[in-house]
Amino acid sequence: MALNESGPDPEDEDLERQVDEMAKKVLEYRATLPDQLKNTVASILAVQRPVFLDGSGPGTSGAPNFAAEQVGSNKWALLADGDQTFERMQLHKDKFPSNVAALPIVLKRAEECSSKIDKLDPQSRIIHSAFQKKRTS
Repeated sequence: MALNESGPDPEDEDLERQVDEMAKKVLEYRATLPDQLKNTVASILAVQRPVFLDGSGPGTSGAPNFAAEQVGSNKWALLADGDQTFERMQLHKDKFPSNVAALPIVLKRAEECSSKIDKLDPQSRIIHSAFQKKRTS
């Protein structure tokens, strides 16, 4: 295999151009992929939240919202620490009422599942001991 001293090979130039294009694509994906992943996960989690059938939404209990006033007064102190800290606190503040509002529905579903398990006839089916209730007498 002899070296080509007359100049760069067109095939080598083409390969170098392709490598440069791939490097640009990798940099672009590294820049955009985390945001896309965050948005996708957020939308998936939003879809999986339970539907409120009784017409009440999150945070509609009628109780005064003291947390909003407190966050408003502490906003300037949090901004001094950084916008990222404030954004995290705001995100947690926004999630908390919806999680609390969904708790009765989740508990109701858990009770329904527990009652279905209790209705199973243990004599007709073999239930693994890990799934049996411990009897306290």
